[in-house]
Amino acid sequence: MADRLRGGTQLPLILPHEAAFGRDDFLLGASNRAAFALIDGWPDWPSQAALLAGPVGSGKTHLAHVWQAASGAAILPASELRREQVEELARSGAVALEDAHAGFDETALFHLFNALRDKGGSLLVTSRSWPQSWGLRLPDLASRLRAATPVEIQEPDDDLLRRVLVKLFADRQIDIDPAVIDFLAVRMERSVAAAQALVDRLDRASLSAGRRITRPLAAAVLAERDPVG
Repeated sequence: MADRLRGGTQLPLILPHEAAFGRDDFLLGASNRAAFALIDGWPDWPSQAALLAGPVGSGKTHLAHVWQAASGAAILPASELRREQVEELARSGAVALEDAHAGFDETALFHLFNALRDKGGSLLVTSRSWPQSWGLRLPDLASRLRAATPVEIQEPDDDLLRRVLVKLFADRQIDIDPAVIDFLAVRMERSVAAAQALVDRLDRASLSAGRRITRPLAAAVLAERDPVG
């Protein structure tokens, strides 16, 4: 596929791009409206902590940054939390721990719960799964997590998937024909993670071929992952 697209051109120079994580950049749909409402409703949360679960690429990190802008929260991977950091983190009054499904120091998280509670602070924990599947060993931590407010992000509906594609291209400063978006949306795997991977492949193919992303190019890239016969 790469040879068909490139046709002797040089390998593309892939430049880094930055996703826009502002509140106004978050794309609302039926699948994520409850999660956005919870984040946007801070500090009037039903509990000290919130658990945000959803598949890869569904917007958990974006919502953590939206919350950070409102709360001044410290954000770090849950796996990097250490006991000696707890007091300093708690002084910020708000902490977001990302990707709890990947594992973390249970004792450190338990102490962080307590330190934030003592200071009237808030905790946001994001994950691809719920705590019941984390294999927790500390009963007191499991109890704290059960008391947290849970909210889930689902896979996007048709309208949101189209808008996600447009945003992903815009993040790369690519102006895309709406007809190409429609073409992709009805043929691609229906997830945000798949949209991210597809946009990356299309960007690389476009640079390799030295031409805009068109329906024929999109069809060729889709066919590369879904060969016939």
